[in-house]
Amino acid sequence: MSHKYAGGCDHVHVYSDSDPIDNHECHCNTCKAVTGQHTTHVVFFNHGDLNVDNPELLKRVPFGADDPDGPLEICLCSECDSVIMLDDKQARIRIAVPNVMGYEVDAFPTANYHAFWDESKGYPRPDDGRPVYEGLRPEFVWPAGG
Repeated sequence: MSHKYAGGCDHVHVYSDSDPIDNHECHCNTCKAVTGQHTTHVVFFNHGDLNVDNPELLKRVPFGADDPDGPLEICLCSECDSVIMLDDKQARIRIAVPNVMGYEVDAFPTANYHAFWDESKGYPRPDDGRPVYEGLRPEFVWPAGG
């Protein structure tokens, strides 16, 4: 069965038929450190909308050395160490990074804004016509936890 969004590895599959609740190009230092990318296309789903078929095969590590007790965890396949998703310990969201987590990148719409940009990063403000914010878009509302 095919899904609107599907990723993962040979051992753990993630999928959703729901649209994301947020879709941005991230400029945060944690994404830079974790992915090695200058910017990262990040997609938030409601926690219950991004499904995992073999959750027992996930090993979890903190998302970022600066916040080891923070709410986000990187989920890796315990068989092959592929990055599967980011999971929220508060069960609000699950996060896909299409070009890192085995997704068909073209299945996702282009990020519709830039998040976590600030002048101290030392590079020019993005000027591709999409809004640029110091955090998430102002109208973003965190879903209730589970």
